[in-house]
Amino acid sequence: MEQDKVFMQKALQLAGLAQGRTSPNPLVGAVVVKDGLIIGEGYHHRAGSPHAEVLAIREAGEKARGAVLYVSLEPCNHHGRTPPCTEAIIAAGIERVYIGVLDPNPRVAGSGVNRLREAGIDVQLGCMEQEAQALNECYFKFITWGMPFVALKTATTLDGKIATYTGDSQWITNEKSREYVHGLRDIFDAIMVGSGTVLKDNPRLNTRLAKEDVHHPVRLIVDGRLEIPCDCNIMETTEQQTTIIYSSFRADSVKKRKLEDSGAEVVLIGQDPDKLPLEDILRDAAARGLMSVLIEAGGQINAYVLENHLVDKVYWFIAPRICGGDRALSAVGGQGIALMNQTIDLHNVEVHSFDGDLMIEGYIKPNICE
Repeated sequence: MEQDKVFMQKALQLAGLAQGRTSPNPLVGAVVVKDGLIIGEGYHHRAGSPHAEVLAIREAGEKARGAVLYVSLEPCNHHGRTPPCTEAIIAAGIERVYIGVLDPNPRVAGSGVNRLREAGIDVQLGCMEQEAQALNECYFKFITWGMPFVALKTATTLDGKIATYTGDSQWITNEKSREYVHGLRDIFDAIMVGSGTVLKDNPRLNTRLAKEDVHHPVRLIVDGRLEIPCDCNIMETTEQQTTIIYSSFRADSVKKRKLEDSGAEVVLIGQDPDKLPLEDILRDAAARGLMSVLIEAGGQINAYVLENHLVDKVYWFIAPRICGGDRALSAVGGQGIALMNQTIDLHNVEVHSFDGDLMIEGYIKPNICE
C-alpha cells in the first residue's frame, strides 16, 4: 500500500542520518505506527549504541502494544554488543512488522523474520526493498565479499587533466563541487591517496562542513618508500584523525619509526615500492571494519584500481576548463586500452550540475543493489 511506503520512506530517511558513522554495522531506521500516526521513531547512531527498533519502541512506550513497526533492515536475532531486537519487538507487543530488506549477515539472514513469526507477529517483506538495499550498498558489499565498497572520485578539466604540466591542480573545480566532495568524505569510512598527492598538495584529507557532528574518514596513505614528511598536514593532525600508511617491506626502518612516533600506523605490505598491492590494502581496511573507501588519488592509483576491478562507483567531476599539453597529468595513468570495446563502462549513471561544473556518478561493476 502507498501508506506503507510513506512510513518505510521515513525509516529509510532516519537510517541515512547516520551515514559514515555505524561501521561495521548497517544503517537502520525504524518507526512505530498506530492508527495511521507515527508514535515512535529511531535510528542506529553508531556501533554499540541502541538499535533503531529499540529506540522507536522506547519512544512509543506502552502505545507500542498492537502497533505496526516499519524497519529498513531485518531485525537482529543474536546477542552482540546489544541484545536481540527481535525480543524487544516481541516484548513490546508489536502486532505487525514491515521489513525493507533481509540482512545478508549470516548471523541474521532470515533468523530475525523466523523468530518474529514464531512469536505470532505478522511479518511483511520487501517494502521498498530496492531502496533499502541501495541505502546499505556498502554494508552489502562488505558482508557479501569481505571487501569495502570502493568509490573513485576525481576532478578533471574538459580535456581530462587533473593538473598542469607543472603539477598545479588547485583548484580545478569550483567551491560548490568541493563542498559536495566534503559531503562524500562525511559518509565514507576511509579516504585513500598516494604519497604523490601528499607531497604535491599537502592535504589534510579531513571533512570541512558547516554542521555539527562532522565525520572525518580514516586516512589511508599509499607510500611505498615512506616519502611523506613528518611535518606535513596529515602527520600534524594524527591525534584528530586516524592515519594508516601502507609501505613496502623495503621501507626505511628509521623513517617508519619516526612516522609511528608522530602518531601514524605504518603497515608494511608488498615487496615492490612502486606497485603496492592495493587489493591487499583494501582487505586490511575491511579487516579493520572499514566498510567504504573513497579514493582521491592520482593517475597511477586510479589506473591500478580500475584495471584490477577494485572500484564499485565513480564520482567524476568535470570543470568547463581546458588545460592542454601532452605533459599535463591525466586522471587515469598507465598504458590504457587497445580497443574501444575494452572500455570500462558506467551503469546507473546520473549527471549533476554544480554552478557550471558537471559530476558524473555511476557504478562500474553491476550494481550490487540490482
